[in-house]
Amino acid sequence: MNALSPEARHAQDVLDQAERIHDEQAVHLAVRKMAERITADLAEADPLILCVMNGGLVPTAMLMPHLLFPWKLDYLHATRYREQTSGTELVWQRTPAQSLTGRHVLVIDDILDEGHTLEAILHYCDTQKPASLRAAVLTQKTDDRRVCPPVDYIGLTVPNRYVFGCGMDYRGYWRNLSAIYASPERLEGH
Repeated sequence: MNALSPEARHAQDVLDQAERIHDEQAVHLAVRKMAERITADLAEADPLILCVMNGGLVPTAMLMPHLLFPWKLDYLHATRYREQTSGTELVWQRTPAQSLTGRHVLVIDDILDEGHTLEAILHYCDTQKPASLRAAVLTQKTDDRRVCPPVDYIGLTVPNRYVFGCGMDYRGYWRNLSAIYASPERLEGH
């Protein structure tokens, strides 16, 4: 077997030194509570759920078994980070294949950080004339955001540090972790 690449070794070092912010049990409880609220609002709406790739993949997958009513799934991919620890300009890699017009739409993402990406996604969705538009994020940072897109469902709050796990990555690694961690050093912009 080959040795870890320098990038993977660095990612392992970051995890080894990271602080666990929310354990697996806290994450699952937050997801169940989000699902209860989503169900109360959308169970009779035949919604279209839009997973924001890549970060929204894990929160969407965690929510799916708890959303026991008819709904359809699609995804979109807009990113500012591209496996970096700070964002740049927004790049659209895919818009939803299904029409949003007249649909009740729920956008699911991993984190509300600075808000630029989610704001752009919600603006795009709104231009498609949905019947209603809601947003859900697994985590929200506690600091003041540069922009404040409306979010209807928030699972957990996290400190103004670089966080990863449960869909959020550290330079492309650790989306698969079942708990949420903060990097050992405060990274600029996070």
